[in-house]
Amino acid sequence: MADTTTASPSMTSAAPPASETIRPERLIAFIIMVFGMFMSILDIQIVSASLNEIQAGLSASSTEVSWVQTAYLIAEVIAIPLSGFLSRALGTRLLFAISAFGFTASSMLCGFASSIEQMILWRALQGFLGAGMIPTVFASAYLIFPRNKFHIVAPIIGLVATLAPTVGPTVGGYITDLMSWHWLFFINVVPGIGITIGALLLIDFDEPNLALLERFDWWGLIFMGGFLGALEYVLEEGPQYEWLQDTSVATCAAIGFVSAIAFFWRVLTAEEPIVDLYAFTNRNFAVGSFLQFCIGIGLYGLTYVYPRYLAEVRGYSALMIGETMFVSGAAMFLMAPVVGRLMLKVDLRYIIAFGLVTFALGSWQMTWITREYDFYELLVPQILRGIGMMCAMVPTNNIALATLPHDRVKNASGLYNLMRNLGGAVGLAIINQVLNERTDLHISRLHDRVTWGNTTAVETLNMLAQRMQGLGDSAMMAMKQLSQIVHRQAAVMGYGDAFLMLALFYAALSLLVLLVNKPTSLAESGGDAH
Repeated sequence: MADTTTASPSMTSAAPPASETIRPERLIAFIIMVFGMFMSILDIQIVSASLNEIQAGLSASSTEVSWVQTAYLIAEVIAIPLSGFLSRALGTRLLFAISAFGFTASSMLCGFASSIEQMILWRALQGFLGAGMIPTVFASAYLIFPRNKFHIVAPIIGLVATLAPTVGPTVGGYITDLMSWHWLFFINVVPGIGITIGALLLIDFDEPNLALLERFDWWGLIFMGGFLGALEYVLEEGPQYEWLQDTSVATCAAIGFVSAIAFFWRVLTAEEPIVDLYAFTNRNFAVGSFLQFCIGIGLYGLTYVYPRYLAEVRGYSALMIGETMFVSGAAMFLMAPVVGRLMLKVDLRYIIAFGLVTFALGSWQMTWITREYDFYELLVPQILRGIGMMCAMVPTNNIALATLPHDRVKNASGLYNLMRNLGGAVGLAIINQVLNERTDLHISRLHDRVTWGNTTAVETLNMLAQRMQGLGDSAMMAMKQLSQIVHRQAAVMGYGDAFLMLALFYAALSLLVLLVNKPTSLAESGGDAH
């Protein structure tokens, strides 16, 4: 091994970030890659507001149509950590082109699907092939740009990673309303072809090492697929099927547990492991990855909770939900350049703490939610959510990935993005469980209070009965409507409890930044890659 005092200057001159300028074609290539990453992340949520239309179009049951989203998530969560090895073996150019082409082709197949079985298969393929674009963009950003440009690059990839899932329901709602659900997938085809061609022509960041493919760890892939796939299934299906009381959930939990043991044994003993877990020995990467996991809970959790409240309680259409949710996306977009400037002047840890506290404050304001909450009541909480998410996400990316050695960045990027997706899966499972349990609890409590001794309840029942005079059994119809009111109020109280949980969680999480080593200021570091 070379002496560190002599190796350092040569390493600095050889490393891509040492250059103060970026060739225009490389910049264009990176922008093309960012668009590909945006499409891949967007497609996680783009179908969420249009599942009813897809269900009707494919004559599927509500259980079957939920797999349109679940299949994509399971396939993506398996492929993301695999991208580190494939990026080193195939090179960024070939991997990204294959990923973009595969994503485009499977998108077209999804649009032409004539049965729910076909749709689930093509969605899984779409998620698996498109996943490679996400960590590849993160890795490339920290390999080809000089450190003194990170304050520009980091907000771009941070904005895409947060904005795409946030505006997914909005985009999906508009497309389905204006055309049909088929165009949720067809809209990817032309940009996908352009991204594939652009990647092949312009990406020249690194060279492939095809010899690595001869040592590809197939057992590691099988164990990782079993572990992550089963875990994603358990988290997706567990809340609605009483967890291990359901046979399929219990079976997948057992498969996941055994696969996890085999996977970690294989990764720690294989000559060329399918993922390199040693990146977690870097303290900043480990803490940054945990923060990313927790940020994923809020990012995907609230992208789920807000539309569910607006649909269930307010009765909004997909288009109306999209228009309401757009506020958070606008706040993120406007905040991105501000965060970039702050990163030059303020300790990154303070920006992250401010973001987490702001996110907690936005959730705290929703703890008083009522069934009357509309666009204007949701306005400030959504703005705070957008500001908080950007302030937390972007500096965390820098702290986790910018200080790693270049030969570790590709593998680390896959792990880092995996943590965000796993956080989203865990967050959705917890939120669903909280909503189910707290709603049931509130229904029980409200039923205990709605008795003949409760003056308000009796007056409400009499008023409802008077309204329904002449429509049949008015007393029975009034009782049924009162029961619906009680259930709706219990559901709203359940949402309030979920928001309270998130507020307390993120307020406590803001203290975690104390564990992060103080990062070098971007303004002070100049072109240094460390």
